[in-house]
Amino acid sequence: MTVTYDYTGRSVLVTGGTRGIGAGIARAFHEAGAEVTVCARTPPTAGEFRFVQADVRDPGDVERLIAGLGRLDVVVNNAGGSPPAPLAGTSPRLHARVIELNLTAPLLVSQAAHPLLAATGGAIVMIGSSSGARPSPGTAAYGAAKAGLHHLARCLAAEWAPDVRVNTVVVGLAATEDTTAHYGGKDLDGKAIPAGRMATPADVAAACLWLAAPGYVTGAEVRVDGGGEVPAWRHLVTGDIS
Repeated sequence: MTVTYDYTGRSVLVTGGTRGIGAGIARAFHEAGAEVTVCARTPPTAGEFRFVQADVRDPGDVERLIAGLGRLDVVVNNAGGSPPAPLAGTSPRLHARVIELNLTAPLLVSQAAHPLLAATGGAIVMIGSSSGARPSPGTAAYGAAKAGLHHLARCLAAEWAPDVRVNTVVVGLAATEDTTAHYGGKDLDGKAIPAGRMATPADVAAACLWLAAPGYVTGAEVRVDGGGEVPAWRHLVTGDIS
């Protein structure tokens, strides 16, 4: 069965939409007929979508970004991430910036976009992470920020209903152009994920297309994680760990 969506005539904003999961989300909405705007701090290598250079941690940049949109039906708060950052011995400013990008920035973008979204009965989709739903050693600030993002979405869903729906896609281990560096070059598919493979940008985009379409669902968290992550103890007791 193939599910198709028609976003013709709708305006979609994807933050961090120039590469990786964000680019996959932007492409899916574009293929469904939407007018897509992407933003990031650096321009993309190819001009597939309308691009606005903006740092979504900066309230002035966010205000300028939203002011340039005459209509807005969907916001996908995708911009995020973190370098490896063990809490001990790292700069407090680094952790503050990680929290700003992964929690404060989606709040700022959602707040600025609210009037336009309320006018169209629009939707916000937060791109969360399994790091916000389980321990995240080595990226504690990132995990804490994503946990806060999941809660922020539930709060906004209640505060802005019924005019604007707000949902979260909780992404597990994902395969992008950064996968090799991020996971140390190891093949995690068969050993870490019940579904046998990491999520792709297309998998995440499919959930976004569904959640952003007009409907009843709001305040929900949709897990796109292939069944979660196999606990390390399972490998330890079977002797299959490397």
